[in-house]
Amino acid sequence: RLSFCSPPPELAMSEKRSPAQQASQASMAAVHAKDKEKWLSLFAEDAHVEDPIGTSSLDPTGAGHKGKKAISDFWDANVAPNRIVFNINASHAPVGSSEVANVGSIVTYLPALNMTTVVNGVFIYKVDNDGKITSLRAFWNWKQMAASGGGVQHP
Repeated sequence: RLSFCSPPPELAMSEKRSPAQQASQASMAAVHAKDKEKWLSLFAEDAHVEDPIGTSSLDPTGAGHKGKKAISDFWDANVAPNRIVFNINASHAPVGSSEVANVGSIVTYLPALNMTTVVNGVFIYKVDNDGKITSLRAFWNWKQMAASGGGVQHP
């Protein structure tokens, strides 16, 4: 059974998480809880999601998903049908910055394929002055994941 992974110790123990760290943790928690409305509420109206960066079957043009409607469609196609766990090993938010870089992996169980995939990457969130996510950029390699067989098939 997949479960939500808590934030890395330095983030969990800090009461001074940056707005970007707070937004990234809220985003991951909403995905784990399968709470689409909560997740969408974290984004600015003109937000941009690139997950992953570049072309993939999740984003054939490589342009990403811009605006709430496109981000909602991304949820419906990629989050809703699957179970997703985030394992964040480190969270880097420079003082005074509106961004955070989370380093770790995403474990995804795809019931339609009865398969689990694991991707390692860097996940960068940028927020505006209201703490709304304006950009989510996920750096992981689609071709590498696909070339390795995509994941573990379950019996």
